[in-house]
Amino acid sequence: MDELVALLSNADAWASLLTLTALEIVLGIDNLIFLSIVSQRLPPDEAKKARRLGLVLALGGRVGLLFSLTWIIGLTQPVLTLFDLDISWRDIVLFFGGFFLLAKGTMEIHHTVLGTEDEALPRPGKGAFATVIFQILVLDIVFSLDSVLTAVGMSDHLPVMILAVVIAIIVMLVAAEPLAAFVHKHPTVKMLALSFLLLVGMALVADGLHVHIPRGYLYVAIAFSVSVEALNLWAAARRKRRIAARAAGSMGAGH
Repeated sequence: MDELVALLSNADAWASLLTLTALEIVLGIDNLIFLSIVSQRLPPDEAKKARRLGLVLALGGRVGLLFSLTWIIGLTQPVLTLFDLDISWRDIVLFFGGFFLLAKGTMEIHHTVLGTEDEALPRPGKGAFATVIFQILVLDIVFSLDSVLTAVGMSDHLPVMILAVVIAIIVMLVAAEPLAAFVHKHPTVKMLALSFLLLVGMALVADGLHVHIPRGYLYVAIAFSVSVEALNLWAAARRKRRIAARAAGSMGAGH
């Protein structure tokens, strides 16, 4: 109890909490976008349930990993050497997790471009729901590992780490439904989001091969693309309003 009080009165701990929470939210955006896209392959009620269950699983996984700090740190120790490259379990998870993102993103883009999404939709039922949850769970494992290792590197206080993860997941729970609806309404945004998944997947594969791509580069590229897409959506909305105004004016002149 005294340790908790001391922690709450520590300015450095609060600064660490704010910084780590922001980072966890940023790291969670990729997870949330993927979750929104994958869940669209279910009926609306089941999709909503899958998104919430996926985020709850993510929370449980991250908190569980945080309590296993010694094991997490051990994941960075080499377990085998291949072509003069020391490979750890963390490298293996990031490498195959990145390939999973690349494969899934490519298939989703294929279905979207060819217009075969409806044909590819699984039939409603336990099998389809379980398949989506399995995909979400695989991604949760990948991003939970990356997220938790980030937390371990940012703070020495377990309560701060856990609180930051919990806050980030709550924010994601609130944002899940609006984001899913927005992505579904704007196909170009979905395509952009899938492109982000390919970008993140490639970064994870590179990390697994000990080729670190600074996340700042990825965030700048994503921010630039989002800015361009936001301008496109704004311009499209203005065109629709002008067309609607002209149509209304023509109807008024006709009367």
